[in-house]
Amino acid sequence: MTGIIIRNTGSWYTVRTDGGQLFDCKVKGNFRLKGIRSTNPVAVGDIVNISLQPDGATGLIESIEERKNYIIRKASNLSKQSHIIASNLDLALLIVTVAHPETSTTFIDRFLASAEAYRIPVCILFNKVDLLDEDERRYLDNIAYLYDALGYNCMKCSARTGEGLDGLTTLLKDKVTLLSGNSGVGKSTLLNRLIPEAQVKIAEISAAHDTGQHTTTFSQLFDLPTGGSIIDTPGIKGFGTFDIERTEVGHYFREIFQIGQDCRYSDCTHTHEPGCAVLPAVENHRIALSRYQSYLSMLDDKDEQKYRQGY
Repeated sequence: MTGIIIRNTGSWYTVRTDGGQLFDCKVKGNFRLKGIRSTNPVAVGDIVNISLQPDGATGLIESIEERKNYIIRKASNLSKQSHIIASNLDLALLIVTVAHPETSTTFIDRFLASAEAYRIPVCILFNKVDLLDEDERRYLDNIAYLYDALGYNCMKCSARTGEGLDGLTTLLKDKVTLLSGNSGVGKSTLLNRLIPEAQVKIAEISAAHDTGQHTTTFSQLFDLPTGGSIIDTPGIKGFGTFDIERTEVGHYFREIFQIGQDCRYSDCTHTHEPGCAVLPAVENHRIALSRYQSYLSMLDDKDEQKYRQGY
């Protein structure tokens, strides 16, 4: 029997079959994914094959279909492993706020680089615009201009008032979209505005599964009324360069990759090498200093303590 993982509450996964039935399933004991060192072998969005248990209400996940893509972060408790956030995505919607709270550009850049690495398009949604003063709005415009110039779709909205959400509804139609961002940026408010019944469903699931103890792993897929679906994830502090070589990090910063093709050495790290094309581009403001600093921070990810910090 084939279905899609729509909920992960820790050790249990809810599978919705092709016929629309829901089954709580566990992963078969010897099930492992080849080539991925991960704390969770399956994730929300995965297409899986299951077998039912004798009770007819629960099942075992026997295998997983090949993924179109997936996105991972560093595992919170095992420094040498990853945690798969979601799979088979058409879009990642990164919710950021320039105030209340402020999302750092380092976090934005790390998320964008991770999405580039796993071939997932990103839309940056600047939320809580209704709370910004004049200086904060000016700062938002500058940040949005930076990422727009790099080719990223940037949108501005207020999930609380509904401002700017018309275009977002059109963008999400018929797509599987990952909803991500730091804690406190308004993901739940946005989700409940896009899918009003989601709030009720979240409360029901929390009561049934005692999800207070699973806040680091709880993810769920919700169907959009207009077609498509959203995968809601917990607030995330930081992204690291898991399984990315130092010489590859620059490939996932679009402007650094483009300008870096003119470097003298193909394995240039853009830090000290003679004939580097990136360093003068930073000095001449062709590459934003904030982006270059984010790039350097990802090069430093060999320092395991960086994964204990928020960005």
